[in-house]
Amino acid sequence: MTRPMRALVTGGTGKLGSAIAARLEADGYAVVAAGRADGDLSRAEDARQLVHRAVDELGGLDLVVHAASDGFAPRPVADVTEEDWDRAFGATAKGAFFVAQSAAPHLRRSRGTVVMIEDVAGYQPWPSFAPHSAAKAAQAMLTRVLARALAPEVRVCGVAPGPVAVEPGQEERRARETLLGRVGSPEDVASAVSFLAAAGFVTGASLTVDGGR
Repeated sequence: MTRPMRALVTGGTGKLGSAIAARLEADGYAVVAAGRADGDLSRAEDARQLVHRAVDELGGLDLVVHAASDGFAPRPVADVTEEDWDRAFGATAKGAFFVAQSAAPHLRRSRGTVVMIEDVAGYQPWPSFAPHSAAKAAQAMLTRVLARALAPEVRVCGVAPGPVAVEPGQEERRARETLLGRVGSPEDVASAVSFLAAAGFVTGASLTVDGGR
């Protein structure tokens, strides 16, 4: 009997993460969907412990999806504090690195995959979200750095969502920004993750999911 594929989804209790976890389960994965209660991923030791727990529960890893993030709050550049900066970089960039570092030996054995949930903010200058944009740019670079560092056994890809999970009342305005004339959904992001998890000849690349914005 063939064993199910095994996935860890960090940020797996949020809007995007829970949709990703549900899609992977529908694709036949056994999934550990980890949220804030499972550790503070701005701490390297918590990131390592989360990976160890997932490996113990699942018996290994074939896929890690890093959807954990923090610090998405509008603030003028003049008002940004050191705490804002540390919060944005903590789970998003630092956590992404240490989760991947800890998972790498297990993913090498399974010839597995890492998918980073990036953000179009990592490729566009958003003055009201300076720490968030910088943290997401760092994460996008980690997608490429880790793809080189972990090749050929492990693939590392990114998904950069645009206007999805939009705040209530903003749907019409944000829809006009896209070529498709609508906002996206967490399920749109989950579909992209599902594709990349199975796309065996894709690594070091990020898929923008923004309706052509």
